[in-house]
Amino acid sequence: MEKIVFLDSATVIADVRRPAFAHRWETHAATTAEQVVARLQDATIAITNKVPLRREALQQLPGLKMVAIAATGTDNVDIDYCRERGIVVSNIRNYSVHTVPEHVFMLLLALRRNLLAFRADVRNGEWQKSAQFCLFTHPVYDLHGSTLGIVGRGAIGTSVGQIAAAFGMRVLYAEHKGAAAVRPGYTAFDTVLRESDAITLHLPLKEQTRNLIGAAEFAVMKPQALLINTARGGLVDETALHDALRSGRIAGAGFDVLGKEPPSAGHPLLDLDLPNFILTPHIAWSGRAAMQTLADQLIDNIEAFVAGAPNNRVA
Repeated sequence: MEKIVFLDSATVIADVRRPAFAHRWETHAATTAEQVVARLQDATIAITNKVPLRREALQQLPGLKMVAIAATGTDNVDIDYCRERGIVVSNIRNYSVHTVPEHVFMLLLALRRNLLAFRADVRNGEWQKSAQFCLFTHPVYDLHGSTLGIVGRGAIGTSVGQIAAAFGMRVLYAEHKGAAAVRPGYTAFDTVLRESDAITLHLPLKEQTRNLIGAAEFAVMKPQALLINTARGGLVDETALHDALRSGRIAGAGFDVLGKEPPSAGHPLLDLDLPNFILTPHIAWSGRAAMQTLADQLIDNIEAFVAGAPNNRVA
């Protein structure tokens, strides 16, 4: 009989149905790295959203046959070791194709139209003191007619592009950084940096993509450009971002992710109190409908594995 252990069930707010086969089910709201081995000691299937499963822990779990990741990102699991051991790893796909793009455009609209700055002005009594009916204390820019650079053309990036087109934006999909050739339908990475009024990131965190955007990339971007990141914090050099915002090198940024989550007190981006920087706590993916889709697909993946035909495999 399979034993399934969910290591961090509090990260998914949904009705998680039980698999339709004989099994034992154990759930933990949260699990520290030090608790992983003990909690998975007799498990055959582990469910994790963000709890790390590294080689050192996996080596101590000879009975483990499957890791079901309750997310799309797989950087918290040692995929290479799982392949060596024959441990099947499946992830969740295409569940957030509406909720993440909506968050992207929430950030874009708030930044392009200076929402936070105007809100602060109203709170501070500036409108009440105005000599006319409106305030011109901050510039307002439309999305229509501007250029959006999208880095990552999976399901979410494609959905973002469709919404951008509906707003009347020019959409550029970035070719891989440093690519020798540019594929049809894509634009060279550096050209996207130079021409975009806003850039949004939608790609996984790998060694090849870590610090994809740093000081050199900010130097190429337009001074009026925005950077949106709802993917992974490690895609952007956070020190370089801090410096670019403080110096006015770019016009603003909207982030839903940081390199370390939850962040430690004193993180420089937590203390960056600027009206042109919006930081949300990794919730772009968490629309209730999206989380239910995730939960349903999670159990689908486990049932498919037990039936001998695993899907959404990454290992």
